[in-house]
Amino acid sequence: MAAAALSSAAKGALLPRARGAHGGLARALLLGGASVTAGGRGGGGSSGLLRRRQSSLPQLDHVDRSDEESGGEIDWDNLGFGLTPTDYMYVMRSSPEDLGAFPRGELCRYGNIELSPSSGVLNYAQGLFEGMKAYRRPGRPGYTLFRPEENAQRMQHGAERMCMPAPSVDQFVSAVKETVLANRRWVPPQGKGALYLRPLLMGSGPILGLAPAPEYTFLIYAAPVGNYFKEGLAPINLVVDDEFHRAMPGGTGGVKTIANYAPVLKAQMDAKSKGFTDVLYLDSVHKRYLEEVSSCNVFVVKGGVVATPAIRGTILPGITRKSVVELARDRGYKVEERLVSIDDLIDADEVFCTGTAVVVAPVSTVTYQGRRHEFRTGPDTVSQELYTTLTSIQMGLAEDSKGWTVAVD
Repeated sequence: MAAAALSSAAKGALLPRARGAHGGLARALLLGGASVTAGGRGGGGSSGLLRRRQSSLPQLDHVDRSDEESGGEIDWDNLGFGLTPTDYMYVMRSSPEDLGAFPRGELCRYGNIELSPSSGVLNYAQGLFEGMKAYRRPGRPGYTLFRPEENAQRMQHGAERMCMPAPSVDQFVSAVKETVLANRRWVPPQGKGALYLRPLLMGSGPILGLAPAPEYTFLIYAAPVGNYFKEGLAPINLVVDDEFHRAMPGGTGGVKTIANYAPVLKAQMDAKSKGFTDVLYLDSVHKRYLEEVSSCNVFVVKGGVVATPAIRGTILPGITRKSVVELARDRGYKVEERLVSIDDLIDADEVFCTGTAVVVAPVSTVTYQGRRHEFRTGPDTVSQELYTTLTSIQMGLAEDSKGWTVAVD
């Protein structure tokens, strides 16, 4: 669906407001790509606020670039994992009168959005996100998504935990497909990377007291990406942090809420300043069992047995993790989902991480309490075998006998 094909009524609804509630010019604060309008009064109980639209979309650009072949002047051979603005994003809203449903979504030009200063996402971190990739198919037109229904179901699970409505699986997958097609010129050539898709679900309505927001926004934007870590496909180096913890029992570690990520930045920045790639976190109770890395799950290999921390509410149920567990079993490995201690890690032959962004990343060293432990990497390792198997399916280079991939034409 090209954005230029939207009805004139829809185009009018997408125009951002230029003035605040009292006619004065709105003050805009740029917050990570979102323009937050400071006009009008905050507060959760005002019927006037509920009647006014507290968020709006960028103005439509009538130039449809979705059929162009390439994305600007990108050097595809040196594509990292950073934000390259693309052409379109997808937005869908649920208002109080929608009773938890998302009645209709639209494509619009990628750009800043307006939020009330008292929106639930800004004040109480009522938000979730997902991460996905679209690959260009080899030898024929079209693109491939990897298990998008799993992302949709995980968002629904997280939304229940965060007291938010969520799009249906069909709505989610359809919106992702539309976003890919609208930004098709930004999908890297085969073997050069992928179009990363970031679905967001947030409490966009105004609320002053601690309570669920009255309005919700589902949004998808996209960016072409290469390797996540600066090391590229080279092995990474982790440090175990036994002071900071990513999650705790009874918390939100098992859902992909935005609130889980900023708290790890301090430990991550400290680690990077010392030359490490990322941080491996331990459980917050015993401080001896592995949980996960800042943005990915972790596996250890010993004597042909592949082990990964069990999903018990503090670890994100990664879709790549789930897929790697199944592929490893298919290839004859014994896979254990259990408590994995720091001693298990120290004694391991191999260590690797999994995630949508990192795919399967081999770990060269892990430093714990000042001592560095080294692990096998390179060819003829379990991680390399699983990386090749997984990416061949994702990129359409191997038969998908499991039905994991979804075509986008």
